Amino acid sequence: MHALSSPAHRFPFTLLLLRCRSVGAGCQQVSSMSVDGTNGLGHGRQKVLTLDSMNQQVKKVEYAVRGPIVLRAAVIEKELQQGVKKPFSEVIRANIGDAHAMGQKPITFIRQVLAICTYPQLLCDPGLPEDAKSRARRILDSCGGKSLGAYSASQGIEIIRQNVAKYIERRDSGIPSNPDNIFLSTGASDAIVTTLKLLVSGEGRGRTGVMIPIPQYPLYSATISDLAGVQVNYYLDEENCWALNIGELRRALHEARQHCTPKVLCTINPGNPTGQVQSRQVIEDVIRFAAEEKLFLMADEEKTTVLSSLAERARLTEELLSGVPGIRCNPVQGAMYSFPRIDIPPKAVEAAKAAGHMPDMFFCMQLLEETGICVVPGCGFGQAEGTYHFRMTILPQTDKLKALLSKLKCFYQKFCQQYA
Repeated sequence: MHALSSPAHRFPFTLLLLRCRSVGAGCQQVSSMSVDGTNGLGHGRQKVLTLDSMNQQVKKVEYAVRGPIVLRAAVIEKELQQGVKKPFSEVIRANIGDAHAMGQKPITFIRQVLAICTYPQLLCDPGLPEDAKSRARRILDSCGGKSLGAYSASQGIEIIRQNVAKYIERRDSGIPSNPDNIFLSTGASDAIVTTLKLLVSGEGRGRTGVMIPIPQYPLYSATISDLAGVQVNYYLDEENCWALNIGELRRALHEARQHCTPKVLCTINPGNPTGQVQSRQVIEDVIRFAAEEKLFLMADEEKTTVLSSLAERARLTEELLSGVPGIRCNPVQGAMYSFPRIDIPPKAVEAAKAAGHMPDMFFCMQLLEETGICVVPGCGFGQAEGTYHFRMTILPQTDKLKALLSKLKCFYQKFCQQYA
């Protein structure tokens, strides 16, 4: 078989397209195309895919949680490994809620069941508990050929959906739940994207409007942009512990109807990045509002039991940050994040503009460079005009969290003095 390739300096990555015929030696025609879209045979040397020719909606997508600060953090980590001297010895990644990376122990039972399902011979292992084996048997019995590798129904494995339905019935005081109406996904993000794909349509004033809370998890704004929908912002009340206000929902909805067709109302509870938990009354009011206005309600909720250690870290974060003049931190009621508000001196705002950054991005980047603490600027989640925030996870173990908060406090005071 002959393959036409290109010099490495011209096409560092090449995709070979083989056109095969069932004749003698096999492949008779071979062509190649590099992944940058140029023709490997050299005809025209024009790129098929460029920043100008690509889907323009994709260019609008922003995802602050994995943005420039996180990229810079990765570079700094490599520099530390190479022996480059820094005023710190490690990068503390407080930007995402990666529980296991922060030292939280995985749930043993879940790991045992997964291990048995992927390697059924472990059913004969006396070292594994019977409850894990029993759960694994039920799952395997519902799979084709009793193998986890078999194709499952598009909705997901039936026994899993039945378990989910039973949970919902218990949660909702006996209201029936039909497992045929439950669709499993590979995670919350995948479910959100798939649902929005079904809902977003139209052009002009008929384009679908999607109401999302501000601050919001950037997956929503990124997906809405990618699907060419209309982002409709409603603002959470920071002065009232980030509460959701029905009056604000009505304002946002009525204004949006002037230029689009709002169809979807998204709620995030516990809040991300804000960490608040809405009251039962607010939840009921939101459901009634969605019904009255004929809006599809997307409730982003994966109910969390707050362990005592997390509750202690939440209290510690609020207490230490709120004790710093210029920083205000609402109580962390749920989730794994804190979203403190910070005052940024006018001279720092001017310096940020000169550097081409938003003020809180400027602050967070300097925080990373000088302390190794990686957090996410509030501008990546949306915030009221003239306010500045950052999101940090409270997952680091207590000793490390205390050290992180102490460093952050000292840096902020130095930052304010520098730009006073």
